[in-house]
Amino acid sequence: MFEIKGIEKSYGKHQVLQGVSFTVEPGEIIGILGANGSGKSTLLSILAGLQRPNGGFFCMGGKDLIGDSKLKNQQIAFVPQENPLIEELNAWDNLRMWYDKATLEKELKNGVLKLLGVDEFLKVPVRKMSGGMKKRLTIACAMKGSPKLMLLDEPTAALDLVCRNKIYDYFEQFRSEGGSIIVATHELQEIELCDRCFILKNGVLSPYEFDGDLPHLIGRL
Repeated sequence: MFEIKGIEKSYGKHQVLQGVSFTVEPGEIIGILGANGSGKSTLLSILAGLQRPNGGFFCMGGKDLIGDSKLKNQQIAFVPQENPLIEELNAWDNLRMWYDKATLEKELKNGVLKLLGVDEFLKVPVRKMSGGMKKRLTIACAMKGSPKLMLLDEPTAALDLVCRNKIYDYFEQFRSEGGSIIVATHELQEIELCDRCFILKNGVLSPYEFDGDLPHLIGRL
């Protein structure tokens, strides 16, 4: 189990996160909802180790993931909104920055890379890829080493339905094997995938049970 407890973050006098706390069980998908600028990306970047919180804990089985970067890198995969790929390289060369050759070939044959369909565009330069291809490749790079928790920042924004479904199929496969997901999202289809949802507003994280009433949800954000 992953435990987030009392996460605080301020920029000057502006407090972005106020004692954010929740847990994530194996095989569980947690949705973080909120308006633009509510702090969703800040929370994920802290959990990914890209920012330091002003207070709080992030633990796995009682082990500190904020203070132990090696353990965090083994257990956590982070997929940001922006494209982190090297545009001049093709898919294969981007993957080789994260995978050794033997593991890469194995994953392309019957692993995560096969499930994401990355084997279909290995020789395509990133600059010539569609948005969906870039996102699938980004997820593939992040999943090196078989982490236990995925942090996803609006992973399918602006993607077509075919690409979204391929990515969602992979999420379901990941959770079926005991993997956990925290996703910051505005997408209705992603919200419906979640086991539990929270709304982040004015720095405070509150539980929210989505019942399909979209106008009600919008009114809460």
